Amino acid sequence: MVKVYSITNCPWCDKVKKYLKSRGVEFEEHNVEHSKEDFDAAVAISGADIVPVTTVNGKDFVVSFDKEKLDALLGLK
Repeated sequence: MVKVYSITNCPWCDKVKKYLKSRGVEFEEHNVEHSKEDFDAAVAISGADIVPVTTVNGKDFVVSFDKEKLDALLGLK
C-alpha cells in the first residue's frame, strides 16, 4: 500500500502524484490540511511537518520528490 501525505497547493506533492500515476502505481492520498489524524501520521513517519511524505507498505518512506528513492522502494526501474 502506497500513501501520499500532501497539501492542496504543493508543486512537489503534485509531482509525486503525477509520477506515481505515470508509473501505474496505485496510492491513497491523505491531505494533511483536512485531517489532523493524517497530519499527525505524516509527522510521526518523517519526524517533521514537511510534505509530501510517501509511504510504502507503512514502513519505508520518502520525503519530497526523490525519484531514485521512490523507484527503489517501489521496485521500479
